[in-house]
Amino acid sequence: MTSTAFITHRDCHLHDVGSYHPESPERLSAISDHLIAQGIDHYFVHYEAPLATFEQLMRVHSAAHLEHLKRSSPDLGVVHIDPDTAMNPHTWHAALRAAGAGVMAVDLVMAGEVQNAFCAVRPPGHHAERSNAMGFCFFNNIAVAAKHALKVHGLTRVAIVDFDVHHGNGTEECFRNDMQVLMVSTFQHPFYPYSGTEHPAPNMVNIPLPGGTGGDEFCQVVTDIWLPRLREFKPEMIFISAGFDAHYEDDLGGLKLLEKDFAWVTEQIKQIADETAQGRIVSILEGGYVLSALARSVSAHIKVLASI
Repeated sequence: MTSTAFITHRDCHLHDVGSYHPESPERLSAISDHLIAQGIDHYFVHYEAPLATFEQLMRVHSAAHLEHLKRSSPDLGVVHIDPDTAMNPHTWHAALRAAGAGVMAVDLVMAGEVQNAFCAVRPPGHHAERSNAMGFCFFNNIAVAAKHALKVHGLTRVAIVDFDVHHGNGTEECFRNDMQVLMVSTFQHPFYPYSGTEHPAPNMVNIPLPGGTGGDEFCQVVTDIWLPRLREFKPEMIFISAGFDAHYEDDLGGLKLLEKDFAWVTEQIKQIADETAQGRIVSILEGGYVLSALARSVSAHIKVLASI
């Protein structure tokens, strides 16, 4: 069995902007409850996420962005940054924990304390641009973690894999033309945030999928396009923007993946990590809004990470 860190924090449950909002605290409860019900919770090494520091965040984000979010944080009630993205009095700390979880995961994996890590955190991150919060996201958690691996641990090649139903526009903006980073992604198109198809940089492998795409087609493009590019790149660590809203039960999107598809793609990523990266993987939760489907999909994903 592989040692797998499970990193979360109770602060991530306190970011709650109303029962209407799909990015709800119940997402994390559903994941934890399902792992306990399956009897596999004890297989993971549990950690509490630290707060990300401004130094760590500023490897990705502008100082103006951080200052704007901190100033926007309300003492009471809810403040909207955009129509989809809102803050309550606890959001600032929740977002710092979500970004800090990825940093901790990198440190644990690089120290050899665990083989890989899954960060069960929210708010998610892959839509957050250098100077712009959007799409439920405030800080780009995966980008902060990847930059930490490059700048602090001295890695020279890292890969980011993003299989969320939405294109990770923020991550692409952060790493466009950064040849230390290869990003491979699938996403529904045309669909929010309506990006990822116009002149991608050479280090971006963007695969738009039409609504209705199922597991067979997804696995085919991963096999034909992602995996050869990843093997050619030889990453020293692989980061996963693990969005499970491409599940067929998730009505926020229109793709039709199943738990077995998330398990399969995790197996392919793990194999490449074993070949080129000493098995080093850091996975961070992104989307997934139908609680039962989310919990089952996360379970399928991390059971592969932990070789259960």
